[in-house]
Amino acid sequence: MKLSHVSTPAALIDIPRMQHNIERMQAQINALGVSFRPHVKTAKSTDVTRAQIQAGARGITVSTLKEAEQFFAAGVTDIIYAVGMVPAKLSQALTLLQKGCALKLLTDSVQSAQAIQTFGQQHGVTLNVLIEIDTDDHRSGIKPESTQLLEVAQALSQPGSRIAGVLTHAGSSYDANTPAALVAMAEQERAGCVRAAERLRDAGYSCQIVSVGSTPTALSAVQLEGVTEVRAGVYVFFDLVMHNVGVCDTSEIALSVLTTVMGHQLEKGWAIIDAGWMAMSRDRGTQKQSQDFGYGLVCDIDGTPIPGYIVSGANQEHGIISCTSGVDENIVNRFPIGTQLRILPNHACATGAQFPEYQAIEADGTVRTWSRFYGW
Repeated sequence: MKLSHVSTPAALIDIPRMQHNIERMQAQINALGVSFRPHVKTAKSTDVTRAQIQAGARGITVSTLKEAEQFFAAGVTDIIYAVGMVPAKLSQALTLLQKGCALKLLTDSVQSAQAIQTFGQQHGVTLNVLIEIDTDDHRSGIKPESTQLLEVAQALSQPGSRIAGVLTHAGSSYDANTPAALVAMAEQERAGCVRAAERLRDAGYSCQIVSVGSTPTALSAVQLEGVTEVRAGVYVFFDLVMHNVGVCDTSEIALSVLTTVMGHQLEKGWAIIDAGWMAMSRDRGTQKQSQDFGYGLVCDIDGTPIPGYIVSGANQEHGIISCTSGVDENIVNRFPIGTQLRILPNHACATGAQFPEYQAIEADGTVRTWSRFYGW
């Protein structure tokens, strides 16, 4: 199939760009001397993950147990479920373990740890659990110096569970926009997680895994002493938020939305496209950054940005293309009805989630359909 035959809107993966991104990240992690465990929540596609594993990834990270089930069925066995475990999902996790999946869970509270341990003991299994560490005040986790760290460790060191290690995610790295700030955050992430591991070991607990990572910190880290593995996800596609953070160029963004011009508002200088927020998502992550791309950056059919044009507004099935420097009186001739365009997304994870499948484009222009997972 050729691109001109693809019904719009459609999620496109530029395979050469994706492969470049995979190789770039893997080379960085190899140079740092640790293992790489990609977070597969961005693409949720076996075709994408297969390319990551072929490049050298060891194991995967998931954000839902449905992802774990789907990737285990596809042959991936070493999986971290990197979302705090709740008791209601333990049966779903147990089913995976009983089938042979080396699934590791996550907790950051005594209550959750006790529930995991009790469940494991009741069912005659030992659940491997990572303790989540808060290294940047971004979201969840336990501070490296908190007394709660050892309390959770004690709860997990009973029949039914064991400490697999510690894990952190410096999500606040998305707010950085200079190389120096990114390097500093990468070191803060590393040092905090390593410190938590040291405290556990000093208290007599095992701590085999020391897992850190986000796309900005993974690409900015200078050294990872004490770390065993790195996780990162959005790097596989990149997006406009990552462009503003400073870790990629627009020419490296591998995910886009194919759309068609279907009308105009002449007095406003608008071109109307068939990709609204149902295609692009409502994510406006660039709005608080140095450059606001609206709902996405407009590119030609080959994926080259058209300077000065963004998707400035979006309804459910309608997108509005406008010029950032004022009303374009030549909008009809610039974007005639029927013109196919590509829109680069603010947040690749959110935009990818709007589609049941990807149209993956080879270097020669051949288009292949790749499936995508849904659900929890």
